[in-house]
Amino acid sequence: MSDSTPPRPVDDSVLADLTRLRESIDNINAAVVYMLAERFKCTQQVGVLKAEHKLPPADPAREARQIARLRELAESAKLDPAFAEKLLNFIIAEVIRHHETIADGAR
Repeated sequence: MSDSTPPRPVDDSVLADLTRLRESIDNINAAVVYMLAERFKCTQQVGVLKAEHKLPPADPAREARQIARLRELAESAKLDPAFAEKLLNFIIAEVIRHHETIADGAR
């Protein structure tokens, strides 16, 4: 189809399905944001506890266990395990950054 060809009209039932699916996606996105916020509230408390007891901001052994666990969960959920690992690594890096900031403030 060239750029000069006008788009075909879309059936109303297709538009209704598209709207319904997009509303579900919007709801899921909101849930993900709230779940991440809750997760970071917990990890902030972990960061304070680590700083108070002079524990390192990162725990590579735990991180490796969590990544392995998440990969298994992703596989069972039919989600690409590599994608799940990338997402968790991104979150872990942010958590460690927060823990380092908390530790710097405690010194």
